[in-house]
Amino acid sequence: MSSAASPIRVVSPEADERIFVTQPHMAPLSEFIPYLEKIWDSKVLTNRGPFHRQLEDALCEYLGVEHLALFANGTLALVTALQALRITGEVITTPYSFVATAHSLLWNGIKPVFVDVDPNTLNLDPKKIEAAITPQTTAIMPVHCYGHPCDVEAIRQIADIYNLRVIYDAAHAFGVKTESGSLLRHGDLSVLSFHATKVFNTFEGGAIVCPDAKTKQRIDHLKNFGYVDELTVVAPGINGKMSEINAAFGLLQLQHVDEAIARRKRIDAMYRELLRDVQGIRCLDAAGETASNYAYFPILIESEYPMSRDALFELLRSHEVIARRYFYPLISDFPMYRGLPSASRDNLPVATEAALKVLCLPLYPALRDEQVERIAAIVAQAQ
Repeated sequence: MSSAASPIRVVSPEADERIFVTQPHMAPLSEFIPYLEKIWDSKVLTNRGPFHRQLEDALCEYLGVEHLALFANGTLALVTALQALRITGEVITTPYSFVATAHSLLWNGIKPVFVDVDPNTLNLDPKKIEAAITPQTTAIMPVHCYGHPCDVEAIRQIADIYNLRVIYDAAHAFGVKTESGSLLRHGDLSVLSFHATKVFNTFEGGAIVCPDAKTKQRIDHLKNFGYVDELTVVAPGINGKMSEINAAFGLLQLQHVDEAIARRKRIDAMYRELLRDVQGIRCLDAAGETASNYAYFPILIESEYPMSRDALFELLRSHEVIARRYFYPLISDFPMYRGLPSASRDNLPVATEAALKVLCLPLYPALRDEQVERIAAIVAQAQ
């Protein structure tokens, strides 16, 4: 690995070799064909078929949780998690996330209340939560941003005092562990995304980690139109089921996910070494995880750096490196949210500043060492 102290020549890429911020990790196609053949033979495409059941069991074992309900995507899982706990009124959440976090609240007729984030983790700041609680507050929806754990104990204590539910948007947190075990065991529910861009993907997909069998049963009813049997409907559910093809692909992907995470860890270490001495570039540190998934590599562009975040974004793009400004704009800046009192930038100074500083560099298992070095060289040698 090259040292950040030694200048690296910036080599122009081939015309067709654009480097995107992420790329789906996919198991070999030849290994997927036998799964497809079984589906073609069985004619079972959906409605909790054999691969669906197998994947739920396999994920419970891999993730260290007891109950898990698969979904067609993570957004439907968020929407259903709120319904499963009968959340109403107001929910405290973060402005620094993908829009699906807050959209799931609006889909349920719930008012989002935005609270600022911690400057070191960019997760919801527990010190700001209590001041936002009103008689209408029923829950807290934090996000384990970039896969770094929220302060789960502080959030739990606040929720206990005020009798609030906690639903974690754990879209980034697949496989993340802390000293107490799986990060997904915290809160009343944790919601995962298996979108194509995630560390573990099923093409499209998601899941809700449930604390007990009774909660999982309610969620399974809600994701299948509320049906218990062909004569009994117990809730106004939605069609959120994962198909057999997605579940089969997930079973195959699970066989390769440790290898993919190991490669992500190598790339993360390379970036940190190569950018270690670059003035004005700050890398986010761990937030208490004992096992990380290295889902993203965000850097913060500080005032000491010779150009702005957006200028660096454009410089990288001119070299066919498509970084992303995750998360910019803030959710609270979008039209359907910016009229809320909690969406005021004066209420969200840390999140507002982070949205103007953060740039996520490309990170995916197929990214080659020389590509990582080239990206780091562009950042290090910017003028």
